[in-house]
Amino acid sequence: MLKKNRYLLCLLLCGFMLYFAVPRLSVTADGLQGIFAIAWLAFALMVIAGNLTGLLYAPKRQTNKVQTQDLKRKSRSL
Repeated sequence: MLKKNRYLLCLLLCGFMLYFAVPRLSVTADGLQGIFAIAWLAFALMVIAGNLTGLLYAPKRQTNKVQTQDLKRKSRSL
């Protein structure tokens, strides 16, 4: 649960940064300014892809069945 919250927080922060950065970045500019804009957007898309992958493909917890079986065993052994 804690990891999912972290992934969601990172996605929101990345979206917030993109919201402010995209109007100021000029992808069509010549020289270093255009290269920086393309690189920054590429890294932002990698961050979004990584966090979405972590959020969507996180393993599901199966602790409910295991905990109840362990409690039954412990109570029977006493």
